[in-house]
Amino acid sequence: MKPTEGIVIREHRGVFDVETRHGIFACALRSRMKKALIYPERDNQHHSVEQVGRIDAVNPVAIGDRVRVVEDQGETGAIEEVLPRRSKLSRLAPGKRRMEQIMIANADHLVAVFSVRAPRPNLQLLDRLLVAAEAGNLAPVICLNKIDLSKDGDPDIAAIYERCGFRVIPASAVTGEGVDLLKATLRNRISAIAGPSGAGKTSLLNAMQPGLGLRVREVNRTTGRGRHTTTYLAAHRLDAGGLVIDSPGIREFSLWDVSPRELPELFPEMRGHLAGCRFHDCTHVHEPDCTLRAAVAAGDVSRERYDSYVALRKELDEGRPDGR
Repeated sequence: MKPTEGIVIREHRGVFDVETRHGIFACALRSRMKKALIYPERDNQHHSVEQVGRIDAVNPVAIGDRVRVVEDQGETGAIEEVLPRRSKLSRLAPGKRRMEQIMIANADHLVAVFSVRAPRPNLQLLDRLLVAAEAGNLAPVICLNKIDLSKDGDPDIAAIYERCGFRVIPASAVTGEGVDLLKATLRNRISAIAGPSGAGKTSLLNAMQPGLGLRVREVNRTTGRGRHTTTYLAAHRLDAGGLVIDSPGIREFSLWDVSPRELPELFPEMRGHLAGCRFHDCTHVHEPDCTLRAAVAAGDVSRERYDSYVALRKELDEGRPDGR
């Protein structure tokens, strides 16, 4: 039977739900793919099941992947081929071995959802996601949820990131503010949604499309941390058009395949302050006559963002993941 092209919308215990023009098929991997199959990223060639040997990778197939499947009788099938990815959100996989974990593939943009309160926003985690989006060819959008809880004296997070050139959508799943704007942003696009537990990703999706009926949970009052509502990655079709890929709450996120030297280029607002340093190999951390440090001192680059850069640079220089 001739393979059919489709998109992976869910995975559960090694079974991948693939949406094709004929419907949704529960697809297994061929037996030869089940032996530690994590693909090295080679965007210029297909990953053919027939050519796979034992290679180090964490997940052979990611949510959002375009695949070719052979449909069996009924609603099952087998994945034959993973097509080249045009974008990805990936991180260093948990564990002792250095391997890539591709969380989401082929999205048009990443919508990073963080709450202004309950829980308080972890801006260094936000910056990690934004760097990963830049590295993975994803257009970043920031959604600041729970603005109905904001109080006088709270830091103006929107101003910090808008000044860096990011699009920021203030929203509240409770009052409905920003929900229509977020819905318009997602319309007719493939959107990756990511953020910490408790930020309200699921509540926002339910507010945009009540028929989704996704389960929500409150923030733990003792720890102040969010509780996981989404426990696995899944893609949902939107009535207004588009596909949204919802991810479980993120507590740690270590960068994958980002070198210390390229890191400042992944902070868009810093790119114009890198060329005039005295030393060609300037780390922009401690050297004299550094144009980036001068820009921070002059207020042209956010101190908060620069602090995130320094923390990430130290982590990459030492070759150790922190991820918080």
